[in-house]
Amino acid sequence: MQQDSNTLVAVYGSLRQGHGNHRLLAGYECLATELSVPEFTMHSLGGFPALTKGEFPVVIELYKVDALTFKSLDRLEGYPNFYNRREILTSRGNAWVYYINDLSQYNTDVVESGDWSEYNRRCMINE
Repeated sequence: MQQDSNTLVAVYGSLRQGHGNHRLLAGYECLATELSVPEFTMHSLGGFPALTKGEFPVVIELYKVDALTFKSLDRLEGYPNFYNRREILTSRGNAWVYYINDLSQYNTDVVESGDWSEYNRRCMINE
């Protein structure tokens, strides 16, 4: 599917503001920070999270990106082999969100709050 220059993406982990991969979204305005639809479970894979099908909301940031940036996000996420993506309904319309294809090889913690930033702060305090 070809993406136009107004592709809406929902990011929830290392691409959020204040995290290492946010550099890929430099220059883009965060349109909103909100809770996603309640259909996920967030897992910690150590340095980054992954979403699986579940029944909880997660904290997302929304960005409209151009086609080149969208391709860069696909590369970062290992799409379609490591992460896949699908559209979800947000306050700004449908947005692409990445989720993990296979979690079976990982020993993960569930991020019960659904907020990767809060989870990281708490982990850093406990170290």
